[in-house]
Amino acid sequence: MNARARSRVNATLTTGRTPRVVENSEFAAFGRRVIRAAGRRIAAGDVEALPDLAALSADLDAAIGDAVTGLRAAGYSWGEIASRLGVSRQAAHQRWASGPASREVA
Repeated sequence: MNARARSRVNATLTTGRTPRVVENSEFAAFGRRVIRAAGRRIAAGDVEALPDLAALSADLDAAIGDAVTGLRAAGYSWGEIASRLGVSRQAAHQRWASGPASREVA
């Protein structure tokens, strides 16, 4: 694997930091398959499990918050995080600035 394929970070913005190489896309695809399978199972008549599926939305929001907090603690800027999430820097800061890492200057 060449260096360009491993690094997804703009080196001019993130000097001195090397991202860990992990199989994020495969892991995320697995998670999506599990969630879709749960939806199909519930659709087939498991109505009692519907609240559990709906609760996954809150779990996902919490996981994103944890990820953003960790990235901020690792030195990533709000702009870098926002660009990966497809939102503006200001929108990212407003949504996730309540985490411990946000007490630093944005």
